[in-house]
Formats: sequence, C-alpha cells, structure tokens
Amino acid sequence: MNLLEMTFKEVSQLLYNGFGRGDYHAGALLREVIKRGNHNFSTAPEFERSQGMSLALVSDYELPDFTVVDQMEEDNTVKFVTRLHDGCSIESVIIPMKQYNTLCVSTQAGCRMGCRFCETARSGFKRNLQVHEITGQLFSARNTLGKKISNIVFMGMGEPFDNFDNLVRSIRVFNDQKGFDVAFRHMTVSTCGLVPGIRALAGLGLTQLSLAVSVHSAIDEVRSVLMPVNRRYPLNVLRAALADYPLHKRRYILVEYVLIKGVNDSQEAAAALVQYLVPLKVRVNLIAYNPGRDPDPEFQGVDDCSMNQFASWLEDSGLFVIKRWSKGQKLMAGCGQLSTRT
Repeated sequence: MNLLEMTFKEVSQLLYNGFGRGDYHAGALLREVIKRGNHNFSTAPEFERSQGMSLALVSDYELPDFTVVDQMEEDNTVKFVTRLHDGCSIESVIIPMKQYNTLCVSTQAGCRMGCRFCETARSGFKRNLQVHEITGQLFSARNTLGKKISNIVFMGMGEPFDNFDNLVRSIRVFNDQKGFDVAFRHMTVSTCGLVPGIRALAGLGLTQLSLAVSVHSAIDEVRSVLMPVNRRYPLNVLRAALADYPLHKRRYILVEYVLIKGVNDSQEAAAALVQYLVPLKVRVNLIAYNPGRDPDPEFQGVDDCSMNQFASWLEDSGLFVIKRWSKGQKLMAGCGQLSTRT
C-alpha cells in the first residue's frame, strides 16, 4: 500500500474490501501520512480502537523509497536533490512567489528530448519516474523541508508527456482533496511540443489545468536546431494542436521562450513569433538563457536591455508578455539547469 500513489476513493475501497471500513478511516490515514507526514499512523485515535486493522495496514504500508540527500538555497529559492531507490538522483526546485510557493517537479531522471540549451538533456536519460517518485517531491517539500506549497509546475527534469500515464496519475493524486489537495488550476504541465501528448491531455477534459509549451523560435529552421522535437512535430503541426486545445474561458496557453543572444532575440525572430501566436489564446513567458555546468560556447544569455526590447516588440503587437528574471541560477536551479549529475 503506497499512499503516495492512491486517491481517497481508492484508499477507502481498499479498507472496505479488506476490513469492512471506509471513508472515515481512509480520511484519517491520508490526513496522518500525506498532510502531516506521520508514518506512525497507528497512533491516531481512529486506529487505536481498531488494532487488528492497524497492525495489518502497518505491515502492508510502504515507506517512501527515496531520500532528500542535499538542499541549497539562494534568495529563498530552494533546490533539493532526491536519491531514488536505484541510485538515480533527481532535482526539484521550490520557487518563492509573492503570496505562495511553487514547486517545480521532475517527471523523469534525465531527458531524451535533446534540446541543445538544456543541462538536463546533456545529462542523458536514465528512466521514467514512478507515480510515488513524482508525488514524493511534494511530500518531501512539505513534510521534510517544511515548506508550504500551493502550486505545482511540471517543469523540472524530463518531458512530462514522455511519461504520460504516470504524469496523469500524479496529477489526480495531487488534486485529491483528502490528500495533497492541489487544485487543477494551480498545476501547470510544460512540454517541449510532443503533439500526441498535448492531444491526449486535451482529451481528458481537465480544462482548469494549465498547459505550457516551449517554443523558443517560430522559425522552423532555428527551432529544429535548438529542439530536435521540431523535426518530428514542426511548428504548423504544433500550432494546430494548440488551436484545438480546450481552454477554460479564463485560461490561456503559456508559451515559454528562452532568449539566446544572437540566436532567437532579433526583431525578425519577434515578428515571426507574433505571426505564429496571433491566432492563439496565449501568454508569453520570456526567460533569459541560463548556462549549464558545461555550457555550449555558441549560447549566451541576453542582458536586461535586450530582454526588455524583445518584450516591447511582442507587446507592441498585442501579445501579453511576462518577463521571468532568473531565480536560483547560482544554484543551477534555473530553467534548463537541472541535472542528474548532481
């Protein structure tokens, strides 16, 4: 019984099938373990009066098979490293916002998408994360590090849609009100542009969930160099999937655009991006390129003046732009800097 992979209804059904109990004890079990981080749930009042069931559950209960082995902090941004049962390491980041904390969650150990500017891609692909290894990052942030987390962004290591089934399962476990209790509207899934994943997620009808898409260039030749996924799903195919994506009337698609000096920061690049995005309901996240441990000498980040200039070109054409100033860059915790080579 791994509670990091189960919803309230599933726990209740398990207790009913095994012991003739249900919602009352299921709620207590999730309260103790998920909300309070108390693995010794048998001491809770609900279980003290049911010792037979309590002993059976304790013997069947699986403790998380991962350990937080390191954590670093800079300007309230926290990166922590989790060692998994097979020795793989993953990184997660807690990002302070004005009124809440956001947890950047990894879905894979490494990544096989091969984006040239990304440190995670350079570290290579190890494996997909299991559901409890994904949800366990929130469990650790709250119960091991003691951080209050309100938002989840699937923007850590790996391509979420390359681990689709475990991603969706994790979203439902995160959302369960009796457990982690993170609303769909407070979760964002980010993709490099895997069109089948976008269409599969669209089919689930989770319209409150936010979708973020890495574009980084609206010129096919440039994007194919930066992101090999573009050779398989070029810009016109990606835009068709985004145009069909079902959005709640108050939601929009986040377009992520990493600015790289001399590569995709020109006025021509901005004009191409405007033309590409005009038919879509989007907001643009501009992010300065963050160099990795062994950065490509062809890539350099832009300065604040260039960031503001590019933003103004987009805004003058009617696009809504958010400028994301790097947080945690010195920790190697910025966008594109996470790695299995901790």
